[in-house]
Amino acid sequence: MLYNIIVAVIAIICALLILVVLLQNGSGQGISGMGGASLGGGGGGLGARRTADLLSKSTTVLGAAFLVLCVLANFAIDRQQVDRSILQEGGATNQNAPIEAPAETSPAVPQLPDTSGN
Repeated sequence: MLYNIIVAVIAIICALLILVVLLQNGSGQGISGMGGASLGGGGGGLGARRTADLLSKSTTVLGAAFLVLCVLANFAIDRQQVDRSILQEGGATNQNAPIEAPAETSPAVPQLPDTSGN
């Protein structure tokens, strides 16, 4: 149960991290270069420098949260459940069952009638 919650939060963080990284632009021509006007600031609320700082800090925080939650998800896995793979069990249990031949099917390409007999 806890594992599923952690995985859901990791998925949300991944979506937010993708969004924040795509909003950044290294040359200052992305949303941070617009003076924050698209964020409803009208140019005075968030300057280009403050928007870049916000996106940079958001990337750092979301990346760190992603890393920590991935490590926590490893510890939240239910260890009581003892699932074994087929290889660990030594293969299929019904090895003495008869092998059936595949059913006869018609060819995919129609055959021409045999005219060599005339």
